[in-house]
Amino acid sequence: MPATPVTAGAQPAQPVPPAPTVPVGRSRRSLCLALAASWVVLDAITKAVVIRALADGPVTVVPGAVQLTLLRNPGSAFSLATGYTTVLSLLAATVVVGVVRYSARLRSTPWAVALGFLLGGAAGNLADRLFRAPGFLRGYVVDWVRLYHGTHSWPVFNVADSGITCAAVLVVVLSVTGRRVDGSRVDSSRVPRGERS
Repeated sequence: MPATPVTAGAQPAQPVPPAPTVPVGRSRRSLCLALAASWVVLDAITKAVVIRALADGPVTVVPGAVQLTLLRNPGSAFSLATGYTTVLSLLAATVVVGVVRYSARLRSTPWAVALGFLLGGAAGNLADRLFRAPGFLRGYVVDWVRLYHGTHSWPVFNVADSGITCAAVLVVVLSVTGRRVDGSRVDSSRVPRGERS
């Protein structure tokens, strides 16, 4: 086959460099932080709306099941530990800082979602502790969703609380199925029988 003539002065073709890629860890961390930020915004918007909409009293959405009611909660999620507002505020701040730092190790999308829910929920309620009455680190969290049946009632909660609950469920599922934060999976078939739980 005859060689292709090269025109004098022509430059040889240059290889096209590959398109830059985003490191996996950075993309997972971005997903975690974006989800958390979105959850905080959603939590803040819903709280602002219900403070005005429920000022005159509760609103029943589903009779015998779902009611929207305004509650100022000095405790933790689902109105627990009401006498430890400052301690809970410091604990929430620790969780927020810890998750933000730990998110740099993320290589798993499911874990990024789980930690995003946890971070968003903790930060949403922490914002209430910091900026709402009666004062810094002592602010009451705005809760507004009540689930009930007859005389039985689930503690009133908010969007931030539901994020924390979603995170807890996802963490349990991921742990049981052997999914790790680094994206790997535990192969139970290679674990010696005596070491299996």
